Amino acid sequence: MLRVVDTTRGCIVGDRVELADTSLKRLFGLLGRSGLDAGGGLWIRPSSGVHTFFMAFKIDVVGLDGDLRVIKLWRCLAPYRLTSVSLKMRSVLELPCGVISLLQIQLGDQLDITAFCEPGPAASNEII
Repeated sequence: MLRVVDTTRGCIVGDRVELADTSLKRLFGLLGRSGLDAGGGLWIRPSSGVHTFFMAFKIDVVGLDGDLRVIKLWRCLAPYRLTSVSLKMRSVLELPCGVISLLQIQLGDQLDITAFCEPGPAASNEII
């Protein structure tokens, strides 16, 4: 899992974001899902644009350059739509519909994406 932080706004964009960095993962993306939970998302890398063909729900889409700076925004992109393609765009972040507006993500914002492990149950040192 990945944690995405908007360092310009000082807010967590998502803390359960998946990475799609292979041809197969990029091909299937969010297909077959019924939605995204709060904090969820998909970071598609590399990508210069996306489509929502055959998807069952709307998504927010954030286009990022090579430095993870926001260069494009699509709010609540409906199924069966295409984003524009940008030669400057290096990756795309797909988020639940409404996140861009809720967090007031804007063009020029700087994102930070890091690996994040959710803590599991505490290990016990007790010998049985």
